[in-house]
Amino acid sequence: MSSTYPIQLPNGRIIGHHHKPFIIAEMSGNHNQSLERAMKIVAAAAQAGADAIKLQTYTADTMTLRGAHTITDPNSLWYQYELHDLYKQAYTPWEWHEPLFRYAASLGLVAFSSPFDETSVDFLEKLDMPIYKIASFENTDHPLLAKIARTGKPVIMSTGVASAADITESVAVLRDNGCRQLVLLKCTSTYPASPENTNLRTIPSMQELYADCIIGLSDHTMGIGAAVAAVALGARVIEKHFTLRRADGGVDSTFSLEPEELAALVTETERAFAALGEVQYGIQESEKNSLLYKRSIYVAEDMQAGDVFTTTNLRRIRPANGLPPKYYELLLGKKAVRPITKGTPLTWDMVLG
Repeated sequence: MSSTYPIQLPNGRIIGHHHKPFIIAEMSGNHNQSLERAMKIVAAAAQAGADAIKLQTYTADTMTLRGAHTITDPNSLWYQYELHDLYKQAYTPWEWHEPLFRYAASLGLVAFSSPFDETSVDFLEKLDMPIYKIASFENTDHPLLAKIARTGKPVIMSTGVASAADITESVAVLRDNGCRQLVLLKCTSTYPASPENTNLRTIPSMQELYADCIIGLSDHTMGIGAAVAAVALGARVIEKHFTLRRADGGVDSTFSLEPEELAALVTETERAFAALGEVQYGIQESEKNSLLYKRSIYVAEDMQAGDVFTTTNLRRIRPANGLPPKYYELLLGKKAVRPITKGTPLTWDMVLG
């Protein structure tokens, strides 16, 4: 890993291969055009233990042209929406950004955004973004990538709907324009995504292909299982859409986590990271007291000197005060040196020959 890592962010938050997962709560359009609700989402993310809150910075006019496309897929959450109308409903008013960022910082969160065109980058630079996010649908927009990279800020880029060649080209654009700290997120750009098309085994491959990047997951599956599994495979950034209650509705509410679920995500991804440890064989220091409860060989009947050890008078039981069980068959047929009371752990000085 390059010396440019880990990535140090405000409020002591860190993104790094050897650091606990960095959890991003994506607000997206779940504010439902209410600043008060947006503030509550920020507070709930902080309460749940997230590291960051992320916005999206665009307007309907910076995203598309009116009449350019209507969604005709009946399986889409946004079936029959005209794109311009959808983005007008989902966008976060730009005048909200500063108060939301300020409030998030007061709660200890890193606050940042995804810019979707050059004007939004200029706007966000005035708010001193600590890090930028590139969405999957913009990950091959090389002029936008170059503009973001030239800010000199760390960049997180989702890699949905992109081939390995696309990703490699985009990484080169970012690097060539000054990006030194880069996080790539495995992403399946369906909403919601199914576990079956999430393909988390791509994460170790991405780490091999892009060894100078940190790898993470932008997760659109329901629940937290995929995200926890991703940590075990090397993900160190997890991004999930977040809302107060899915029942409240909103353009992204269907596949968004609620506060209790986000809190569980934080807990379980940290637990998964801590459990990774290192390759380890043998008895750990923490296990030494448990050695007592392994099995060993005990005398199961009162015996006299000269009695033969048999399967009846020798048993392999807990605790481990006697000879190890591996000597059991060797002991069968041998004789007792002296009288032995039932329940005595067997030792070599009790065995003749």
